[in-house]
Amino acid sequence: MADQAAEDLKNVVLNDKHVALGGRMVPFSGYSLPVQYPTGIIAEHKWTREHAGLFDVSHMGPSFLVLDARSGDGEADHTAVADIVEPLISGDIRGLKPGQIRYTLLLNDEGGTHDDLMIARPPGEGWGGALYIVVNAGTKEADFQRIAAAALGKGTLNRSDHGALLALQGPEAAAVLDAVVPAAAELGFMQYGSFDWRDTKLVISRSGYTGEDGFEILVDPEHAAALWDTLLADARVKPIGLGARDSLRLEAGLPLYGHDLDETISPVEAGLNFAISKRRREAADFPGAQRILAELGGALKRVRVGLFVEGAPAREGAAILDEHGAEIGTVTSGGFAPSLNRAIAIGFVPPDHAAPGTRLQVLVRGRAQPAEVVTTPFVPHRYVRKASK
Repeated sequence: MADQAAEDLKNVVLNDKHVALGGRMVPFSGYSLPVQYPTGIIAEHKWTREHAGLFDVSHMGPSFLVLDARSGDGEADHTAVADIVEPLISGDIRGLKPGQIRYTLLLNDEGGTHDDLMIARPPGEGWGGALYIVVNAGTKEADFQRIAAAALGKGTLNRSDHGALLALQGPEAAAVLDAVVPAAAELGFMQYGSFDWRDTKLVISRSGYTGEDGFEILVDPEHAAALWDTLLADARVKPIGLGARDSLRLEAGLPLYGHDLDETISPVEAGLNFAISKRRREAADFPGAQRILAELGGALKRVRVGLFVEGAPAREGAAILDEHGAEIGTVTSGGFAPSLNRAIAIGFVPPDHAAPGTRLQVLVRGRAQPAEVVTTPFVPHRYVRKASK
């Protein structure tokens, strides 16, 4: 069975580069991807926090949704393409400014989460009627089907997951990119654009999944290896695998779909209230609005919290106990935080056990270990924000 699964794995465009660098390849979301390189996860994690890490995230689902018939009026065309996706999600896409990105949630009719995703409005009036959409790897086939079905007869979803999507993250990422694509370093957090590099176009966003400043770069398959080599030629950059990507996002308190978000978990339970835009709340015109609006009003049974754990790390599925030993919740992500030199976790507990400072316990290998509810992110975000264009 494992052999068959291995045979079914897809390779990313840069697979040979990872193997040549000594990457330990593992199955992830249907792809063979490097979990780490020879220096190891902790060294890669710390390098990204201190310098610049280069991640291959080509398993993700970048795409472009384009109106079939544009009027030529940029604002009217943007409204029309936004109206295709808004019935599926919680965010205000109509209100995006050119070049702006919005984190939002693809919801089911019960208010649970199909996926979390990024949707961006292209800069420049010439691209009115188009959206840049990036979904998660594990759900991208279903996500693409939903979006394409909503667009039927009005727009076309063009997949771009045949190329490479690279994430350059860390405090030196902007300086590194400035030497390669100078104009891109002028972007602010959650802004993006299209930039010339050699004889191709790069779609670059100032965003990422580490809590650090950084960029995600979409490049066509023909130029992917050259871009990878160019970025790694800078002494400030090292390749980073999936292991450090997970420990970095955990320290940043960012949810991982399929763990801290799923079909049963609402945005409010997950602490993602900001992803339910004000206009959408007032209109109550998103999937699961009845449940989600009730939860915003206080009708909550569980909420996502951060935990400091004493002792060994508590992994996904570990029971969370109150101070008397009664089971009250479950850990959904957990591990060792290299930046803090301690175990941390994310999990769900009843609201009356969610206040920072609340003393709890987690069950690790049959033994209760002390834990304390803390405010997330565990490590402060270092995003670089600039005025929207």
